[in-house]
Amino acid sequence: SEGLYASKLHEPTTDASSETKPSFKGKSIISFDPVTFVRPKETAKSHHQMQQNTGLVEAIILEVKDRARIGGSSLKSDAICCNKQLADQGSCNQGEVIIQHNPNNLGWPKRIKTFFQGDNEEAKMDVETVEINSTGMYYLYFMFCDPQLKGTLIKGRTVWKNPNGYLPGKMAPLMTFYGLMSLAYLVLGLAWFLRFVQFWKDIIHLHYHITLVIALGMCEMAVWYFEYSNFNSTGTRPMGITLWAVTFGSVKKTLSRLLLLVVSMGFGVVRPTLGGLTSKVVLLGLIYFIATEALELVEHLGNINDFSGKAKLVLVLPVAFLDACFILWIFSSLSKTLEKLQMRRNLAKLELYRKFTNALAVSVLLSIAWIGFESPPMHSMGKEDGNWQALFVEMTFLQDVFQMKQKI
Repeated sequence: SEGLYASKLHEPTTDASSETKPSFKGKSIISFDPVTFVRPKETAKSHHQMQQNTGLVEAIILEVKDRARIGGSSLKSDAICCNKQLADQGSCNQGEVIIQHNPNNLGWPKRIKTFFQGDNEEAKMDVETVEINSTGMYYLYFMFCDPQLKGTLIKGRTVWKNPNGYLPGKMAPLMTFYGLMSLAYLVLGLAWFLRFVQFWKDIIHLHYHITLVIALGMCEMAVWYFEYSNFNSTGTRPMGITLWAVTFGSVKKTLSRLLLLVVSMGFGVVRPTLGGLTSKVVLLGLIYFIATEALELVEHLGNINDFSGKAKLVLVLPVAFLDACFILWIFSSLSKTLEKLQMRRNLAKLELYRKFTNALAVSVLLSIAWIGFESPPMHSMGKEDGNWQALFVEMTFLQDVFQMKQKI
């Protein structure tokens, strides 16, 4: 399944047998190039080589809102495939999947038939390109009603393309997002560099860590933009580029959290060193980096699907637990640092740390509120309605909140 936007141009496509190559610029398409079905040998041998249409596999493309049109629910039947009784009533063709076409969108859900011939084990699907003229979440099913075809394998590939490129629907806005974030980091880096030069005599070790985090963020956004741009143009994701982008992001997230932690401990303000806490801070950072890298690799190098499942839950929980550890440690450290500053009557730094604490608390509350909104059943409601375009906000909101934390 994948979210697709409606085609921008509605010119008729060139027939596949024509010498002129069809143009799909500005169009959303689903194409089969090529697809082969392989049925079990025993099934193939049970037919004579001169027989025709000895097995049928149907490719069915439908929009999520038309799911109820597959099967016999409208015929007051629980059957998915047309049986003799329904065929005698003239409701469907026996041996085919029951489809009730949408009167408001003629020809949809769309059915593409592929027949096995004689005793052949393989059946090649005709090269077919389906143009999408309505924005929505689309499913592709390969179905058969003949029980003898159980165990049939599918070889080949399908190509899904949006009007502006190969990026899936929920990922299409991300290329623009990362482009804008790259510019934002460039401006932030320039502003930080100017201030760094202006106050270079007062620079402490902590400022070098901040510079490194900004540089990593700049590299991460630039690599992600290049990765999505390449994916949009070619339809493929080179593993090397994705691996670099994921690693930059994981290192940046880890260092940013460590930076917030050591600042909360008063490093460079009320304590010159971390003392015996250094090893614990480094260990927490190392574990967090490994957990985040594993999660991001699975998320970005796995299957791309606009309705992602629960397979990555095992990797999400450790990251969530470690984030909770960071939050608890940060706020407990801030409480101790504020107490020390108050005892020393350092009013300027006390006020600065109070503002830092308030801003951090607001960003954490926003993150928790968003996580609560995105959790079931609230999150599943949008997905069941096919509201896949809203997933872009989900993918960028927490990142925006984290960028706000980083700039505090």
